[in-house]
Amino acid sequence: MSDYAIKVEGLGKNYLLRHQAQGRRYIALRDVLADKAKRLFGRRSPISEPRNAKLEIFWALKDVSFEIKSGDAVGIIGRNGAGKSTLLKLLSRIIEPTTGRMRIRGRLASLLEVGTGFHPELTGRENIFLNGAILGMHRAEIKRKFDEIVAFAEVEKFLDTPVKRYSSGMYMRLAFAVAAHLEPEILVVDEVLAMGDAAFQKKCLGKMQDVSQGGRTVLFVSHNMEAITRLCPRCLYLVNGSLKLEGDTRAVIKAYSEHAKQTTAEIDLTSLRRSFEGTDEARLLRLRSLRSEAAGSWCFDYGTPLEFEIEFSVSRPIQDPEIGYQLFSTTGVQLASTSTAQALPLPALQPGRHQMRIALPDFFLNPGTYILGFSVSTSNRNIDNIGEAAQIEIIASKGSIEKKLHRIWAPLTPRAVFEMTGPGDAADAFVGEERGRQAA
Repeated sequence: MSDYAIKVEGLGKNYLLRHQAQGRRYIALRDVLADKAKRLFGRRSPISEPRNAKLEIFWALKDVSFEIKSGDAVGIIGRNGAGKSTLLKLLSRIIEPTTGRMRIRGRLASLLEVGTGFHPELTGRENIFLNGAILGMHRAEIKRKFDEIVAFAEVEKFLDTPVKRYSSGMYMRLAFAVAAHLEPEILVVDEVLAMGDAAFQKKCLGKMQDVSQGGRTVLFVSHNMEAITRLCPRCLYLVNGSLKLEGDTRAVIKAYSEHAKQTTAEIDLTSLRRSFEGTDEARLLRLRSLRSEAAGSWCFDYGTPLEFEIEFSVSRPIQDPEIGYQLFSTTGVQLASTSTAQALPLPALQPGRHQMRIALPDFFLNPGTYILGFSVSTSNRNIDNIGEAAQIEIIASKGSIEKKLHRIWAPLTPRAVFEMTGPGDAADAFVGEERGRQAA
């Protein structure tokens, strides 16, 4: 019999997505309440009629199989929406699989989000004992570890305060301390550690190393490749809910980096995962880098503007539309965002295909990798949003130092320029510039 801690065979999880039928207006809560009131008086309203909603089966995880031996430290990487958190929720028994099976040997403690398993009305002290009981530990065992947990979490002063009054950082520190110190055979940690400060993150990584070297199993999800490399000799790489590669961490991370890079100037957005269920009024179709392919379409020199062309379709008129972008670090931290709402208001969008050129200011991002997202919305509803539309590289150039020094002394006036054309007369073209923020 193999000495495994976790064995997964053909694991899959799907969800049923409901899309509002095309041609139907957005249904707000007030519409539902008004419809219910009308029914009391026997009156029919359009909302009470069948809407012929479109249903779609979405596989968050599909046919995943792997085996993790006792005492292994394994990293799990992949883009947002790849299925990493779904896999951990399945292993933690938070949700049930649709297909396949999993076998787990040993006591498993998971930290998937801030305060998992905590009761907000109980104090920090009471939650430590509650979590220990959930893990199947005796009161004597918990008391033996109690002082270590409190010292690690650095919450002595607030130990008898209800945790609902804790900050998110305090919540997370205590939750991790409980999960790591109550001696589970398997420790599962999601990207939640990114919420902590740098010193505490380092402290947590050191503790996970101690747990792994002590013969216990660690599963660690993170976008921080340096942390994954330091902690985990082995790694799993998920793509669109499927296991693409597993093996030596450095080799897997190299494959992940190569796969994430865009080799052509144009990206088809229709097949990318959305950040939420849209309304089908508009759909993002295509993204194109306006940098020459010879120079590397998705590589930009330090201190130069980023220029793109986004194409989207509109199925019915949209009043007060907003087209926006978001810029994220590889750890998921939003660094910048703006939309046409900060420039001149867009005219109503008519059905058809529209193109917009977006020139982002010279943010002077440090050399490295960043993620671009784009969205179509109005002031009161989201229409379409892709959180990871493209991965870009900022590279150091010969004049980087001179540009940086010049930027220090120059007025801080970053501006995003939007220029759009679409169906109809060319005179309807929109050109707007985000209002600059003048330095004091």
